[in-house]
Amino acid sequence: MLAFIRDRNNSQSVIDIFNQLWKITGEDLFNKLFGLLLTDNGSEFSNPIALEIDIKNNRRAHVFYCDPGASYQKPHVERNHELLRQILPKGTSFDDLKQKDINKILSNVNSYSRPVLNDKTPYDLFSFIYGKEILKTLNIERIHSNKIILKPSLIKK
Repeated sequence: MLAFIRDRNNSQSVIDIFNQLWKITGEDLFNKLFGLLLTDNGSEFSNPIALEIDIKNNRRAHVFYCDPGASYQKPHVERNHELLRQILPKGTSFDDLKQKDINKILSNVNSYSRPVLNDKTPYDLFSFIYGKEILKTLNIERIHSNKIILKPSLIKK
């Protein structure tokens, strides 16, 4: 799982992040990782063409929208949201969060083993398939199981 701090909640902020990921990963890896985008109908995803088509007018992804209120259409994302909410409970302000905080949170969440993954971690499975270098580039690191913190104290300053 990846997440990014955005200054505004609009479609351009999401487009900018996808363009950044396109540059970081390169065309081939981007197509493997983000070739299918399953999202909600939020206004930040209101320009699917800009996400689907690169600057050379080539298709880089396909955007599909979930039905409203149908969290079962993305069950594994919902589990990640539950883990994120252990660290950032509802009502927590995100105003003071920096990208390094988000990376720290996601490093912990991605290092937490899951029964659905045969008790492997998302980090381990991803690094096995795509390598650790891209995770390092995206500032996601492996946290040892006895060092994982899924509580608000992870980012308390």
